[in-house]
Formats: sequence, C-alpha cells, structure tokens
Amino acid sequence: MVMPMKNALALSALLLTLFAGFPAAAGECYADYKAKRDAPLQLHYGVMQLNDSCTKAAARSEVATRLQRSGWTLLNVLSVFDESGLSERKASAGKFYLRF
Repeated sequence: MVMPMKNALALSALLLTLFAGFPAAAGECYADYKAKRDAPLQLHYGVMQLNDSCTKAAARSEVATRLQRSGWTLLNVLSVFDESGLSERKASAGKFYLRF
C-alpha cells in the first residue's frame, strides 16, 4: 500500500517539474519585442502570441523566425507574459500588436 502512494507522489512531482513555467492553457503566452528592417532603417515594437515554451530563450527563436519571414530582424525580446499583460501593451505596439 505504501509503494503505490510513493509512486503517485513521484509522478506528481515529475509532472509539476515538467510543466513549471508553462501557462495553464494553450495560447496564454505572449512576448513583446523590438525589431528592425534595413534600407531604409525601420524600427518597431510589437507583441506576439507564442506557440512554444513560455520562456525568453524559446521566445527569441520563435519571434526571430516569424519576423524574418516578413523581412524583419529581431533585436530583443523584452519579456514574456500571459494575457493579463496584453492590454497595457496594445497602444504601444500599434499595428504590430499580434500581427505576426
């Protein structure tokens, strides 16, 4: 009887470790970033919904790839956040709010 309880606790600990840092439901992770385009130089600040892991490291790769398709180069991922941070960034991002 003790062994199944230990297995259940071990499994619970493993699952918590695996899912730590992930949003509760899919689609709840966003990144704000700065990007540029050359010739002529253009800069923009934007907000993007992420499909991958909700970390700055994973966001850098995903944001850079998606921006590159439209000729933009990622300069910096400023932060990753959940949907509670969207409204405060909408005006600053303007036409680059959830564009890519």
